[in-house]
Amino acid sequence: MGLFGKTNERPPKDLVQEWTHKIRKEGYNIDRQIKGIQREEEKTKRMLKDAAKKGEKDSCKVLAKEIVNARKAVSRLHAAKAHMNSVQLSMKQQLANLRIAGALEKSTQVMTSMQNLLKVPEIMATMRDMSKEMMKAGIIEEMMDDAMDVMDDEDLEEAADGEVEKVLYELTAGELGKAPEAVEDSLPAEPMGATAGPSYLPDEEEEEEDMSAMQARLEALRS
Repeated sequence: MGLFGKTNERPPKDLVQEWTHKIRKEGYNIDRQIKGIQREEEKTKRMLKDAAKKGEKDSCKVLAKEIVNARKAVSRLHAAKAHMNSVQLSMKQQLANLRIAGALEKSTQVMTSMQNLLKVPEIMATMRDMSKEMMKAGIIEEMMDDAMDVMDDEDLEEAADGEVEKVLYELTAGELGKAPEAVEDSLPAEPMGATAGPSYLPDEEEEEEDMSAMQARLEALRS
């Protein structure tokens, strides 16, 4: 209780709007990070091709590994964007329920998405604070830090080496590395121009379409 018997609890509608705003802001930050990583990847590609022309195989492998890591980082950030947009959609549903029931409701979907977002270093701090607020508001239950599935070191190294070989083959016209397998397990590629830039805020209609697309992307990631 605050002064004069007033409560310090904030109205649920204000909380939902604040969470939506924070998630949208973090989404723009992730967009910038993705573009930055992709720019660095293009530079690294040029360096690798130059090294290949000079016959510097060791340098090529080092550069190829940087490209593999960059692509994995981008895929991880795209997955994070999908989970963030899933939370935004759920927050809109919470506002609709609030008008009818007068209270926020528990959401398994929000809890699952927040659990995944807590594993993303770039937004971990913000998501941790937000999850605590959501627990207090009754939207999610207390979340445990689940141990991530970790492969053996040898398996990880073998997988990394395989990706490096594919990148070398791809960027040196088959002169270095091995041809990729016919079927690859990878996250869906982000369409060019599909990511909203940070320099403007989309109107509500475009935002609905973007979030619907990202919701479909999330379902694809889960399947």
